[in-house]
Amino acid sequence: MAKTVDQYFGELRETRVWRSIFRSGTGSSTLKRAVAIQQNVFLHLFSTKVRTRVLGFSATWYLGTLTLGTFLLLVATGIPLMLYYHPSVPQAYADMKDLQFVVSSGLFLRNLHRWSAHAMVFLVFAHMFKVFYRGAYRTPREFNWVIGVVLLLITLLLSYTGYLLPWDQLAYWAITVGSNIASAVPLMGDKIRFLLLGGHAVNANALLRFYVLHCMILPLTAMFFVAIHFWRIRKDGGLYSHSSEPEVVRARVANGREDENPPSRKIGEKEDTPSTVSVKEEQ
Repeated sequence: MAKTVDQYFGELRETRVWRSIFRSGTGSSTLKRAVAIQQNVFLHLFSTKVRTRVLGFSATWYLGTLTLGTFLLLVATGIPLMLYYHPSVPQAYADMKDLQFVVSSGLFLRNLHRWSAHAMVFLVFAHMFKVFYRGAYRTPREFNWVIGVVLLLITLLLSYTGYLLPWDQLAYWAITVGSNIASAVPLMGDKIRFLLLGGHAVNANALLRFYVLHCMILPLTAMFFVAIHFWRIRKDGGLYSHSSEPEVVRARVANGREDENPPSRKIGEKEDTPSTVSVKEEQ
């Protein structure tokens, strides 16, 4: 009798090679499923169990996922742009012109990267506003709110460091104004400006420093905090919903209102009207 695909796959999962890679083994029990998640390098960031409502779509889910989508789009468009760019004063502006007029689809690639950056800044602010408005920063999500604020600052720094890379007049004077604003910080303003520019003026040192920050340090830092952010969302009980928060559920149980929905009537059964109730009481 011919074997089915499931049978072949079952035999494959019992081989020594498969078991050496996937150590949790097979099985449909709750324990086997939990071990499979905990021992997976990609899935161990998530909880072994999640609430059903977390898997549904909501405005918060859309805002957070769209923000992640714009970040991935920035990475996908930024890597090809790095192949055509030299972080040097004589060549940076010429590379921008080559992308605009010489490289095939270069203008589209650069504009897609630029507009994705604008969309990411807008979505991060919208996401933060939504979380603040819903009160989702409260217990037990305080730490994840701090992580979100850090990601907001990283997003702004990514946008700011990328502003200098075209090395045109707009970029030069925008960074000059921004660094002068940073120098106005009391006590340590001059040190911040020197650390930001790598000197006392916007020159080749500043361009190289902004390039390294924009293409390497800040994206890797953002990936690290995004992983922590998603991990804490799962560990803190999923996306925020006021009706299913532990305090609300305990209060509802204490008040005898665990089931907010009224009991359903049987088919054919009529609801008692005030008149019928009074008649029953009289009888």
